[in-house]
Amino acid sequence: MEERFDYNEAVAELEKIAARVEDPATGLDEIDRCIKRADALIGRCREYLRTTRDQMETL
Repeated sequence: MEERFDYNEAVAELEKIAARVEDPATGLDEIDRCIKRADALIGRCREYLRTTRDQMETL
């Protein structure tokens, strides 16, 4: 069963990730993990927005 995607939660997580990446104390390994997670979240956000746009166009 696929988990329900929450766009607002994804955006909030992306903001936290950006703050971590900008923190000079964040190590390179953590930055790498952050970038991979951000990439996945951005992909899901794009998919969600495309689907929402397509649904709106059919109304």
